[in-house]
Amino acid sequence: MENLAWEIAETAHALRRAYDRRASALGVTRAQWRVLAWLAREPGLRQIALADKLDVEAITLCRIIDRLEEAGLVERQRDPDDRRAWRLHLTPKAEPVVAGLRRLATELAETAFAGLGEDGTEEMRASLKRIRSNLCAAMTHSKQVSA
Repeated sequence: MENLAWEIAETAHALRRAYDRRASALGVTRAQWRVLAWLAREPGLRQIALADKLDVEAITLCRIIDRLEEAGLVERQRDPDDRRAWRLHLTPKAEPVVAGLRRLATELAETAFAGLGEDGTEEMRASLKRIRSNLCAAMTHSKQVSA
């Protein structure tokens, strides 16, 4: 089983590296494309929630957001429920960049998953979802036991 976990991790790493190379042609770093991808999926995320999703420190994310804001791709808006917090939104200028990133993701997926077929892809998707669910449940259980 440990070899399977290693294979999954190495495959994820290879996918990220391949995507990084393609995304750099759009002038976007890994950290930046991950932020843009999350904000495209979940507009208006609070900055602290995004840091958690990206598994980075808040100050690290703040610097990334600063650069994206300077480039006109992201804007911060005060959270109406908590004036200390920021909600993050993509700007209209980000739309073509995000569209390009989506196109790259589609092309990379077609290359990476070639030969698997629709059934194989769906089976893999279900298996990966189950693995994430198992890990989430194990983490929840370990938190309850340690509390």
